This record gives sequence, structure tokens and C-alpha cells, in this order.
Amino acid sequence: MFYILDVEDHVRVEPKHFGLPTNEAIERQLKENFIGSITKEFGYAIAVLEINEIDEGVIIPGDGAAYYNTKFKILVWKPELHELVYGTLSEITNFGAFIQIGPARGMVHISQTMEDYVSLSKTGTLSGKSTKRSLGKGDDCLARVVAISYKAGIPKIGLTMRQAGLGEIKWMEEEKKKKDAATKKAVKKSEKKTKGNKK
Repeated sequence: MFYILDVEDHVRVEPKHFGLPTNEAIERQLKENFIGSITKEFGYAIAVLEINEIDEGVIIPGDGAAYYNTKFKILVWKPELHELVYGTLSEITNFGAFIQIGPARGMVHISQTMEDYVSLSKTGTLSGKSTKRSLGKGDDCLARVVAISYKAGIPKIGLTMRQAGLGEIKWMEEEKKKKDAATKKAVKKSEKKTKGNKK
């Protein structure tokens, strides 16, 4: 899930930024410090959106840098348990698939890809035995976050696509067409029955 966070921090501005106007120097330092960083508290830092307030700078003897108490807004993406995520299959393996979801990659174990017996085909796709559905690199999918672990620094995100309404987007479009066709058929049958009863 994407969030905009209000943050207050003492920003250490390195001497390489001293020739710039204070606002620009702090903005550059914030981008260096935050963009691309990952923490359990904030998730993935995507962008520094704006700087709202800067107090007067302080120089600490022996450090060489300047410190500014600063209030600013950042855009972050933090995976949440049970969240629905949209992504693209970026890699297929013999044990499952990796999906690019925002700035992160999640993993779907082969047993969680679909309600079927699934195997890796010679063409590099995951194929269902009875449904004949397949998943390949570049397919757009909808999945649910079922596990998050921050033990290794970069979060490991576990996903499932076995629940109703999840999986490859094409599958959902096919299901919708089938339901629409079944509904039309039921309506026609009901109309025929109604006309027959009027006679």
C-alpha cells in the first residue's frame, strides 16, 4: 500500500552540498538518504515530495557537516498482510513464480498459483493439468499478500493466487464472460417460461 508520511528529522547535510541554497541542499541530501531505502517501519521509500519546514542549521565541531531539523513529506510503499496487489510475472521457476509489485518482488509458491495440479512446462510456463491454464513471464496478475518477513533486510513477500477472483487477469476476464453468458441464458429461459405461462 502507498502512503504519504509526514516526517521530522535532523538532516545531516554533507559538505559537498554547501554551495547550494539551503532548501536545495537539504532536498538533495534527503533524496540521497531516503530514496531506495527499505525499513520495517516505513517500507520502501519512493520519493521526497516536499519540504515543509527547516530550522536554523547547527555545525558540530569535528564533524564538518551541518544539521537541520526538518519537516518533510515522503512517499513510501509498505506491503500489508492480506492486501490485494497487482503485478507482472517477472520470473518463472520450478518452485513457483516471482511477481513485480510496485518497487518490490513477491513470490508465489507453485502450490499457490492456481486450484489445480501445476507443473513447469518445457516452454518455461506454469501449467494447470485439468484447467489447462498457464502462467508465463510478462503476465499481469492479481494476488494476495499472505506472508512478510524482514529478517534479511529486503522484505520477503509471500503471495497466493488460489482464492476466488485472483490469478492472471485474462482468467478473470474469461470467468466474467462465462458468468455473463450464463446470466443471459438464464434470463432467456425465464422469459420463455413467463411467455409460456401467459398462454
